[in-house]
Amino acid sequence: MAEIPTAPVTRLIRNAGAERVSEDASQALVEVLEEYGEKVASKSVALAKHAGRKTVKAEDVLEAVA
Repeated sequence: MAEIPTAPVTRLIRNAGAERVSEDASQALVEVLEEYGEKVASKSVALAKHAGRKTVKAEDVLEAVA
């Protein structure tokens, strides 16, 4: 089951210029975003642990995507 709701993802696609968005397109982007988000989160956790912290900070997330 998806963690990210499809409605905000549909709005993202519309904000990008789409006039209409199929449910399949929204669901596909949800899956891509979740997979990417999990990779970024995992790397962020590793960076926090490496720094000797239990708390993941914004700097960890930003470094993970850099």
